[in-house]
Amino acid sequence: MAESTTRSLHVLIIADPGAASRRIDTLKSEFEEELRQVFEAEVQVETYARTVKVQPDHQLEMSTIDSFISNYRNVDVVLMLTGIPRHTYGKPLIAEVLADRKIAVISFPTLGAWVSKQRVLKVLTSCINQLVSYGPPAESYPFMPRWGHWSDKSDSGRQTLHAHTMTGGPRLVLGMASANDPMRMASKLSRALAAAAATGAFGIFYSSIWQMSHYLSTARLISIGLIAIAVMVVWLITINRLWDRPVRERLTPVVFYYNLSTVLTLLLCVVCLYVLLVTGILVGSLIVIDPEFMSRTIRAPATFGSYLDIAWLSAGLGVVAGALGSSFDSDVDIKNLTHAQRLRMRVYSEDESG
Repeated sequence: MAESTTRSLHVLIIADPGAASRRIDTLKSEFEEELRQVFEAEVQVETYARTVKVQPDHQLEMSTIDSFISNYRNVDVVLMLTGIPRHTYGKPLIAEVLADRKIAVISFPTLGAWVSKQRVLKVLTSCINQLVSYGPPAESYPFMPRWGHWSDKSDSGRQTLHAHTMTGGPRLVLGMASANDPMRMASKLSRALAAAAATGAFGIFYSSIWQMSHYLSTARLISIGLIAIAVMVVWLITINRLWDRPVRERLTPVVFYYNLSTVLTLLLCVVCLYVLLVTGILVGSLIVIDPEFMSRTIRAPATFGSYLDIAWLSAGLGVVAGALGSSFDSDVDIKNLTHAQRLRMRVYSEDESG
């Protein structure tokens, strides 16, 4: 017991700016307390936000990390929390431990869309337990993630924590889409929203749209909305060249996840725009259109459903117009909100000094 009181554990966490670094900032004190209890040591945790570079083949560029870590000579363990999705042996790679470097690399998107503190703490603590010699057996402490498993230690000391095949892929795609921040992307489509709103507003004043929405069945109205959303998503992907193709065969699974996350991100973004349009047009129509006048026009009692049908159909027409309007939004802003483009910005070149 006397030995445990003098033992110290100095941990450095390098987290990508954004969601990863924000999450680490919220749990730093809890993580220190967790490590004190598990390893019975005096714990010091330092955090640093830094973008992790990658090589042209999408492998992590360790030389720049080594040069940075050399400034922290008294560190026992280095944890790198990166926003880069990683995939090996047909499964999403949650974490990789490099025992000879005392480094563990954790892929933040593989943890899912809504990353709880406990999930992050379990993975970080489990990584440290693979790197120190005095940790408890993994089976005896509940920090081992139930949704992944560690590989056996190789001759070089490398170990990997892979997600389960069935749940890991969907969790990774949701995590990537969440990191893309669809709400922030919606704000970048200001011209698309303006074009959609201007077109949709015509539905308030044109009685032919009232009559059409009244005679269309609910199923057909829903279909029109879904088709409009799909058209805008496809248009955004096409006009901004967001669909990626792998340059190497082994990168096919990773690029597949990139494309899925891009589609899901844009889908969520456009759905949000559609809901905003429906709400705005519905409120406008309730204010402008007199119920008695609508009843005479559609030759049926005007109900709230009648106003909702008008708003839904008008929003569908507006979203199609908004797809054309998106051509005038900044393609740089839109591209930078996808994982693939942000990864290209990380690619290390020999001209960089690190």
